[in-house]
Amino acid sequence: MRIPATTRGRVLAGLGMAAVVIFFLATVPFHRNWFDLHVYYGAVKHWIGGDPIYDYLRPGTHYGFTYPPFAALCMLPMALVGWHSALAISQLMNVAAAAVVIHVCLAATIRRESRHRWFAYAVAACMFALLEPVRDTVSFGQVNLLLLALVLADCRLLTAGRERFPSLGRLAGLGIGLAAAIKLTPAIFICYLLVTRRWRAAGVAIGTASGATLLAAWVAPTASRTFWTEAMWNTDRVGSLSYVSNQSWQGMLARLTEPFAEPSRAVWAVGVLLLMWLWARRARQAVAAGDELAGFALTGIAACLVSPVTWVHHLVWLIPALAVLTDKGLRAAPGGRRRRRLLTWALATYAVLCSSMVWLWRWNDGGAPGFLGANAYVWIALLLLLLLPLGGPGTDGDGPYAESGPSATMGTCAHATASPSKSVPVSRLSEQPASPTRPGSKPAPSGSGG
Repeated sequence: MRIPATTRGRVLAGLGMAAVVIFFLATVPFHRNWFDLHVYYGAVKHWIGGDPIYDYLRPGTHYGFTYPPFAALCMLPMALVGWHSALAISQLMNVAAAAVVIHVCLAATIRRESRHRWFAYAVAACMFALLEPVRDTVSFGQVNLLLLALVLADCRLLTAGRERFPSLGRLAGLGIGLAAAIKLTPAIFICYLLVTRRWRAAGVAIGTASGATLLAAWVAPTASRTFWTEAMWNTDRVGSLSYVSNQSWQGMLARLTEPFAEPSRAVWAVGVLLLMWLWARRARQAVAAGDELAGFALTGIAACLVSPVTWVHHLVWLIPALAVLTDKGLRAAPGGRRRRRLLTWALATYAVLCSSMVWLWRWNDGGAPGFLGANAYVWIALLLLLLLPLGGPGTDGDGPYAESGPSATMGTCAHATASPSKSVPVSRLSEQPASPTRPGSKPAPSGSGG
């Protein structure tokens, strides 16, 4: 995409892109009608009325509240406002969370690659809004973007926070702990802190998650007992594991074996162990290379794969990996094979994540091609876990948020000394939004557990 030369041209181009995206989002046939937000809202109203929150089911469905009690405490303010106010607040929070995610993932890339940063952010925001996991999160009224923003805030604190805001750097782990107390999936980021020996941040995360959980147990002991002993283990509350929206390792196994048999728990467990081993190995490599964002990206990928249920809207956890892939491609030598390969991979991944292609196989598997297509997002996650580039082109430690310290400084000095007369040309940000295509069938709601 050629960037307009004048400010007026860039303003008009930005407004035009925003208008196209808004029109698409307003007319897209698969809007989820705020299904999960209806569940949250109904559940807290039910709870405030004196009834057990985990007994609530949205009328006409078998979907109920499936998050830990601390999440219910966080959502209690919804009971004080009307439905439309709750909806408006939810969307404003999603917009704020999206801004945090885009900034943490792309700030360094935009600062390096673009002369017109506000325009680059506008392009990035439009592309971000077209991703299917983002669209689903917003139209379901889900909390995924908020959790991703909390986790990525810790990524920022673990890197730039130490240099620019040392006192805030001591709070690293707070966002992860809160996210893990609200929903169980982000707890894998506590494992990331432990695996990479961030003992202080891990302690903060564990302490925060434990404190929030104990607070909920003190405020709502009955709800806490019900969740940890019953509701947490009741998989019927979140839907069928073989449903095409479940883009996890477990979901792929279920689609392979059902309706003839249930997926083997042993095969699932062995797969999870292998995935976790690979994740831990690559996460440590990312931190050794000073590439914190890549470490967080790998952890998000692993979370999507090993969780028994990973609805499509959960795949917002793949967004940091897409940002890392794009950054590594733009860092590679202009005109080189590595640059073309990485940017092609990034664009293809983005296009598939916008396409909603898995829904083409909602009603029948279509044989081998159907199995491949119905698990498209699983294949993407596996490839990213295996092949996501770490560090920079030819050197370690120049990721989007490379760690500061003696090794990073020495690497920079060595690079400058080795080629004093050469400078890396700065390319302008040029990303083309893919045109999402939508199949004709509407998927069932994910339920609140998604």
